[in-house]
Amino acid sequence: MSSVDTAQETERGFGLSSRDARIIGGASALMGINVFLMYVFVVTPLATINEYLFSVPIIGVAVYGAAIMAGHLLAERGVKGGDVGVAFVGVVLLQLAFGIFGAGVLSFAPRGDQPTILVVTAIVVTLLTAVIGAYVYARSKTFESWGTAANVAFIGGIIAIAIGSFILPLLLTVGFVLIFLGFLLRLGWEIWRVRDQRRASIALQTIGIYIAVAGVFVHVLQLVMRAWSRR
Repeated sequence: MSSVDTAQETERGFGLSSRDARIIGGASALMGINVFLMYVFVVTPLATINEYLFSVPIIGVAVYGAAIMAGHLLAERGVKGGDVGVAFVGVVLLQLAFGIFGAGVLSFAPRGDQPTILVVTAIVVTLLTAVIGAYVYARSKTFESWGTAANVAFIGGIIAIAIGSFILPLLLTVGFVLIFLGFLLRLGWEIWRVRDQRRASIALQTIGIYIAVAGVFVHVLQLVMRAWSRR
């Protein structure tokens, strides 16, 4: 989750090029597969994994964080090295990590309500992405600092959850908010990279957008589930 790239150009405007459309389409397809996997995994033993991992919250965060990091690194290495097999393994690992986590969250709702919950979550995430994307494309500035801020938020969230797992449970909520914020900032940073770094790999930028959106999705899913449980 590092922001090591620098801007190649900084332009203002809302127009999307065919290149942008390919990245958005690819990331949307990956996210669509993930949502489908969440729905399928709910009726399998995989949906119970969260119960064991998050019995101590920091363990769940560490396991999923490591899986996402490993998946990202493998996908990146495969794309850069031209090794389709390694890239595929990385993407599969990402799909499994987000899919299993999402299924665990979704499992607390009756099967009949799950499609509605997923659709509501998808609508909210689409709106959030549209707002962030519009802001990034409207501003003639670099958003490299958002990548750094995202990393700070992730680290702060992990520390808060680690402490909250044993003392001060209120810090669990603080950790959730910080990690959610981290994914939102990461999404803005990834969109900026798509806007300005035209010579960067389309495949890598597609995977970057997908990871950020998936991270936002599973956090919004938790919020929607909480709202649903209070009906």
